[in-house]
Amino acid sequence: MSEEGAFIALMRTLATAPGARGLMDDAAVLDRPAGGLVLTHDMMVEGVHFLPGDPPESVAWKLCAVNMSDLAAKGATPLGALIGYGMAGDPGWNEGFARGLGEALGHFGAALLGGDTVRMPDGGPRTLGLTAIGAAPACGAPARSGARAGDLLFVTGTLGDAGAGLALLLGQADAPEEARARLIEAYRRPRPPVALGPALAPHVSAMADVSDGLLIDANRIAQASGLAIAIDLARTPLSPALVAARGEDAQGRLAAATAGDDYQLLFTARPQEEAAIRALAAARGIAVTAVGRCEAGPAGLTLTHAGAPVPLPGRLGYEHGAS
Repeated sequence: MSEEGAFIALMRTLATAPGARGLMDDAAVLDRPAGGLVLTHDMMVEGVHFLPGDPPESVAWKLCAVNMSDLAAKGATPLGALIGYGMAGDPGWNEGFARGLGEALGHFGAALLGGDTVRMPDGGPRTLGLTAIGAAPACGAPARSGARAGDLLFVTGTLGDAGAGLALLLGQADAPEEARARLIEAYRRPRPPVALGPALAPHVSAMADVSDGLLIDANRIAQASGLAIAIDLARTPLSPALVAARGEDAQGRLAAATAGDDYQLLFTARPQEEAAIRALAAARGIAVTAVGRCEAGPAGLTLTHAGAPVPLPGRLGYEHGAS
C-alpha cells in the first residue's frame, strides 16, 4: 500500500461521523445548523509553528486545538474538521500524527470529515492545515468590533506558559523540572476553553482568542471597535509554573502578555454581566480575570502596572514577517 493509501486508511478510522461518508466520497455533507456555520482554517509549518523534534502526536493536537480556539472565540460548537496533510515519507510519524489527531478530535468533540494529502519535496518542512467547522450560537457569533466604552476586558486561564515552554525547548531559558514539564506541555498541547465559548456568547460584546499575544489581540479588538483599551499588567494571570520559572514582576508579566500561543478567550462585556460570566466559567472549572477596560478615545492600547504607566513595547505580539 502506498504512503497516501496507508494514511487515508488511518484517517478513515477517525471519520466516523455520517457526514464524512467513510471518506469514500470527494466531499463531506453536513446539515446546516439553524444559526449558521462558522468556518476557520489554520496552517502549521515545521520550524515556524512547531519544532522538528516535537512529537507527531503533539503536532496533531496543536493543529486541531488552534482551530478549535478560533471556533470558541465565535461562540461556535465544533462540528467537524478537514485535514490538509503533507506527507514526508515517514510512516511512523504519520501513525503518531493520526493517534494525536484522534485524541484531539475526541477531546474537543469534533469529527473528521475529510481532507487532502500531498507528497512533500524531499527535505522540505512538514506543512499541515486544518479547517474547522462549527455551529454558530443562536445569538450570533461575536465579532472583534462589538466592544463599547465602559466594557471590561476579560481573559480566561493564564498567559505566557506556551511562550516560556518554547523558550525552554530552544535552550533560551531554564526552569525547575516540574515547572519545565508544565510549560512545555502548554506549548505543545494547548487546551482552549472550547465548551465555554458558546456559553459566553450571549453575554459578551466582542470576543477573540489569544493566539498571538494578549496585547496584540486586545489591540485588534480596540482597532476593530474604534476605541481605547487600558490594560493593567499587574492583573495578567500567571500560572504557578510560570512564576517559578520567570517570576511575576512587570518585565515577566509583559513577556507573558506578548508571548502568544496561549489560546485563551479574550472578550469584552458590560460590568453587569461579570457575575454571570464568572458563574459560567466557574461551573466549567475555568478562571476568568478582568485585565482592562474599554474607553472612548483613539483606537489603541495603554498599559499600566500597579498604577504606573508602562510604555508600549515595540512588539505587541507575534506577527508573520515582522522584523
